[in-house]
Amino acid sequence: MQESIFNIQNEENFTRVALEVFRHQFKNNKVYRSFCDLLYVHPSDVTKVEQIPFLPIQFFKIKKVLSSLDEVKETFTSSGTTGSIASKHFVTDIKFYKESYLKAFAHFYGDIEDYVVLALLPNYLERNGSSLVFMVDDLIVKSKNPESGFYLNNIDELANKLISLDKKGQKILLIGVSFALLDLIEKHQFNLNNTIVMETGGMKGRRKELIRNELHQLLQEGFKVDEIHSEYGMTELLSQAYSKGKGVFETPSWMRILTRDTEDALSILPTGKAGGINVIDLANYNSCSFIATQDLGKVHQNKSFEIIGRFDNSDIRGCNLMVL
Repeated sequence: MQESIFNIQNEENFTRVALEVFRHQFKNNKVYRSFCDLLYVHPSDVTKVEQIPFLPIQFFKIKKVLSSLDEVKETFTSSGTTGSIASKHFVTDIKFYKESYLKAFAHFYGDIEDYVVLALLPNYLERNGSSLVFMVDDLIVKSKNPESGFYLNNIDELANKLISLDKKGQKILLIGVSFALLDLIEKHQFNLNNTIVMETGGMKGRRKELIRNELHQLLQEGFKVDEIHSEYGMTELLSQAYSKGKGVFETPSWMRILTRDTEDALSILPTGKAGGINVIDLANYNSCSFIATQDLGKVHQNKSFEIIGRFDNSDIRGCNLMVL
């Protein structure tokens, strides 16, 4: 199945594999099956992806969302806010995750060995179970460059290395959380020509939340780069979408974004209409590939998408099935 998922070539191909994954998860995932049963949806009635039920993402906080009886090899957890319940993504086959992020990175950015990877992810490094740290750690290893590495509180050392390597013409991926990247440009001046600056979102209570345009403008000016790249991922997904600028994200071929009506969670909106973000992530073969997130966004005609906000926690309509 792994081969089918990661070698999707066209829309027809995607639909066929997605329906196959849906049937597998309906049969093998007790939580998802109960959810589908409550909606009176059976695979025999589903002929297109828009008819597949999307499991509210909150189920990852309260249930063990698994489509496999194999032993759990990794458990990824969300950071969450103080006092909130963390999401848990139980992974029985880590090969799905590795193939997903390595293939996606190669597709969007080329050979990882061309880059020095500098990671500024302090709040993720300070806890266990981060899927982002797992991915970036592997990218650092796969870069095969001794200059690659994580930075926690040593941002002066990072700044010096970044300036020095960029001047030498070395391609660099600087990946960091928003607040840490802002800390970096407040302390140091940059004029980068060979560096991709990629923010992974999140102030995590360390700073005032900024809208994307404000944040990107500050970072563009601070690093003297034309565009700020972004990564869209989450604990509950084993795939990432990437933006090379202006907050417009593209997905790898095994991932799709749909939008749902904010008043009727079971209604999928036409392309171009803003609504709740539903994600199809076929790399989630052993958990659940069809997830209704708490993000708000819009999908464009070419399947790229934008994130325009989040639901208020009290505002997730259509989730009264959470009593499962």
